[in-house]
Amino acid sequence: MSLAAGQTAEAQLPQIPAGKTAEAYVKAFNAGEDAVKEFIEKFFAKDALQKAPIEMRLERYRQIKRELGSLKLEKAAESGPSFFGLTVRAENGQLLRLDFEFEAAEPHGLLGIRIEALGGPGDEGPRPDPKKDDAELLAAVRDYAAEATAADNFSGAILIARNGVPVYEEAYGFADREKKIPNRIGTKFNIGSINKSFTSLAVRKLAAEKKLSLEDTIGKFLPDYPNKVAAAKVKIAHLLTMSSGIGDFFGPRYEAADKEKILTLADYLPLFADRPLAFEPGQGNLYSNGGFIVLGLIIEKVTGQDYYDYIRENIFKPAGMTDSGWTKKAEAVADRVVGYVREGSVWKTNDDTLPGKGSSAGGGHSTARDLLKYTLALEKGLYGPAGEENRGGMGIAGGAPGLNAALEWMPNRGWTIIVMANLSPPAAMRVARQIRAWLPR
Repeated sequence: MSLAAGQTAEAQLPQIPAGKTAEAYVKAFNAGEDAVKEFIEKFFAKDALQKAPIEMRLERYRQIKRELGSLKLEKAAESGPSFFGLTVRAENGQLLRLDFEFEAAEPHGLLGIRIEALGGPGDEGPRPDPKKDDAELLAAVRDYAAEATAADNFSGAILIARNGVPVYEEAYGFADREKKIPNRIGTKFNIGSINKSFTSLAVRKLAAEKKLSLEDTIGKFLPDYPNKVAAAKVKIAHLLTMSSGIGDFFGPRYEAADKEKILTLADYLPLFADRPLAFEPGQGNLYSNGGFIVLGLIIEKVTGQDYYDYIRENIFKPAGMTDSGWTKKAEAVADRVVGYVREGSVWKTNDDTLPGKGSSAGGGHSTARDLLKYTLALEKGLYGPAGEENRGGMGIAGGAPGLNAALEWMPNRGWTIIVMANLSPPAAMRVARQIRAWLPR
């Protein structure tokens, strides 16, 4: 179903200057290249245009427009004098987050717009078309993946398991295009926000051990947290459910930062922690990478351990996940992919978009088989009461420029689908959704 402008009533954005600018961008995006050029000339700050000229921004628009089609406003997210966020639904069905960053001083020129794929409720993908048996399913997947790879829309690994046993394991495309190194089923992919599942599980484990309470506030563990209102009001439960009002760390601050020096969880705090809350904690919902940074810091404070070590010992080790973890971007890691972003007809690496090291919000690596081991550990109850919340199954994904991963675990039906890609969203999510639509009943 098309979601082009004018077909259905759209959400109304707050009529503040930042909201009006965001609304103007969506209208220009849908109207075409001339309208976008006019928008850029009118709203962007001169400094921003010196760093990325109009033609460069138009080329990016052309690429995004080809992939997404038109945009439909869903709702406003966080806002402030120098930033504004909203969610939109693209014509291709994707749910997206748009973050606008403005100059702090008058005339508050636009500095940049970040677009992030979200997925989310109602984003169900293709209609169900169950195959008659496993053989027909796997044949369809094999053909679909081969065609997607040939069209340069997929590069990665696919694992399908039935009752915990792999029935399909195949890899496609290149882990390193320059060196012609092919992807393998054991290749290590950046799994993005799937890491949040490990962070959430760790927090619930500590709660089950009575080392913290979900009703505890940020301030109990991080008394020097830059936003004193957040420290006093935001509870761990708010952080877990993304109802804290804390937003993202991506944006112009992140773009301007020396990413090679972002190596610890504390290094992420200056990118977001001093911002005002988007809403009263518990009174809204906002996708929150920043909130999961805070959860990681709380884990470190409670345990006295480095976050990465704690997850490795308490989440990965019990499951036998020996190929999962976080490493510095500059560190050589065997079998780790290079992520790729397509700019027009050219493939470029995503290296300049990555931090020096991933975090409790995302950016670690794993393999298809390790993610399967994770679901098996949950099913077997290896994490005790902390894992109960997920034992009914899960559907999670992670994505950013040059990386995408999807994990769909359906224990009630006996299926697990794991798709990992070293391309931008929705490369892996699209494949996972199609497989889900084909599962035999």
